[in-house]
Amino acid sequence: MFGINGGELIVLLVVALVVLGPERLPQYAEQLAHLVKSVRRFAKGAQAQMREELGPEFDDIDWQKLDPRQYDPRRIVRDALSDVWDDDPAPKKNNGARAASTAAAGGLDLQKKKDPAAPAAAPYDEDAT
Repeated sequence: MFGINGGELIVLLVVALVVLGPERLPQYAEQLAHLVKSVRRFAKGAQAQMREELGPEFDDIDWQKLDPRQYDPRRIVRDALSDVWDDDPAPKKNNGARAASTAAAGGLDLQKKKDPAAPAAAPYDEDAT
């Protein structure tokens, strides 16, 4: 319940007893009970209204799928990418080896070539630092 274990609940009850005092504690407990009952009544009313408005479609809804705790951005991206890559009939495994063999067969040079327009690296003086 709310991520509170038994020991923490006891400590909270003792703190509430000390802070509120034995005179006001029964009043606050009664107010809390009324609050819980009204929240339950509100939830049941909302559920009944949804069931009434949606009709038989209400039972067909997969509520687990709509649970925000199930939201995992990595899974969503992975599923979206798998849909894109499923269109490709041949799965691409070991792309590096395939690229190297294709380049070697085609006579391509995989060595990095310097661009003459690229700026030169800044000089570095080991003694100056």
